[in-house]
Amino acid sequence: MTTTNPFKPNEYYCSLVKEFCKLSAETEWLEFKSNAAIANDIGEYISALANSSALIGKTKAYIIWGIDNDTHEIAGTTFNYKKEKVGGEELESWLLHLLSPKIDFSFINLAIDNKNIVLLEISAAFRHPVQFKNIEYLRVGSYKKKLKDYPEKERNLWRVFDKTPFEKGIAKNDISEEDIVSLIDYPSYFSLLNSPLPSTRDGIIESLALDALILKNENAKWDITNLGAILLANDFSLFPSIKRKAIRIIQYKGINKIDTIREQVINKGYACSFENIINFIKTVIPSNEVIGSALRKDMPMFPDIAIRELVANALIHQDLYMIGSAPLIEIFSDRIEITNPGKPLVETNRFLDSPPQSRNEALASFMRRIGICEERGSGIDKVIFETAFYQLPAPLFEEKDNYTIAVLFSHKDFSDMDKEERIRACYWHACSQYVTRQPMTNKTLRKRFGIKDLNGAQATRVINGTVDAKLIKKSGIAEARKNAKYVPYWS
Repeated sequence: MTTTNPFKPNEYYCSLVKEFCKLSAETEWLEFKSNAAIANDIGEYISALANSSALIGKTKAYIIWGIDNDTHEIAGTTFNYKKEKVGGEELESWLLHLLSPKIDFSFINLAIDNKNIVLLEISAAFRHPVQFKNIEYLRVGSYKKKLKDYPEKERNLWRVFDKTPFEKGIAKNDISEEDIVSLIDYPSYFSLLNSPLPSTRDGIIESLALDALILKNENAKWDITNLGAILLANDFSLFPSIKRKAIRIIQYKGINKIDTIREQVINKGYACSFENIINFIKTVIPSNEVIGSALRKDMPMFPDIAIRELVANALIHQDLYMIGSAPLIEIFSDRIEITNPGKPLVETNRFLDSPPQSRNEALASFMRRIGICEERGSGIDKVIFETAFYQLPAPLFEEKDNYTIAVLFSHKDFSDMDKEERIRACYWHACSQYVTRQPMTNKTLRKRFGIKDLNGAQATRVINGTVDAKLIKKSGIAEARKNAKYVPYWS
């Protein structure tokens, strides 16, 4: 929710109001009012207009105070949204609490013909119908109705949501070419694609449009899509639909969240800031003096490739429709946790072998084109390989509420790992072996943990524990225990 917009000065909104006044009647996405400003009615209208504008393909809806409902003449209003309170709470805040899912809306004060006008700009609903006090509303002509009373319209609305990926939504509409080159980091776009920078602004605009990062609209102006904004925005805060998608990186002093050393919010597009994100993480993670026999003493705590893959996954696979949630990277003294909004699309135990899936295919496709992720899959195989190669504890993948969490741990000797850590490492080792068409054996597991051959019984106990946990099973013809082969439970 915003109340200012530097790329839409009052002149724009004044012109918009005058154009609306020329309409013969109110519409599904437009409501005129004089002074009536009952808080409950405003909430219901926001729900109705947001849902109706989505249904008919509009990106915005409007309520305008100060317009005569019958003649559409500019009459002025005494409504002052800044002074309105509901039970001691400011009107804007009260509305936001009772709308679900959260939706962007903006009150804007205007002066037209020396008369006070208040315009409420409302973003169209996306993914779910907007509710006010747990009730969904809709405009039928110029009337506000409950959505449930119009089942056919409700079904059509859900069809619209099913067909509209987040990337195709509009992050900023009705702007000029000059605004585009100010809002979008176009030099990074051409650099990331290894393409020469066009010599003219027309060439820049044409290239951005070909990738659906911007669209020509019906007003002969331009819209920046959510895809264009989330990849290449110079400043997320200037785009209501993505302003809370900025990546946060927090470094803590110890193993808990009590003492924060530093916090960084990356407020630029994911594509143009990815390398800066990775470099920032690398500068703040500590180094280990010793991490197994494979590493030098000055090696960083976590493999670079593993960090890159998990950060890329968090960006690409997040649920972009979740309001107020963004990827979060937390760095502790013994681990790094990478959290993204949205439940995983496959079971966390199947991350390594499942076919690649993405909620945000347009976002994923562009990230593949610039080499941040690969076409063939999620990169989890690299994460598993890197942690095994450097004899680190196996990564942990968790689903909590509506979030997916990936955790990388700093080095631990086998003797310091607990039973759960050993079983998890054994399972992922079996998965890694299986996808390369190799079975896991006592010998391969000893190598994974750095266990000496004479201590093979230690590996046997881990294997038995992983079998008991029903994460692996014996493969093929029964053999002597030392020669037995094992595969993941799902093979």
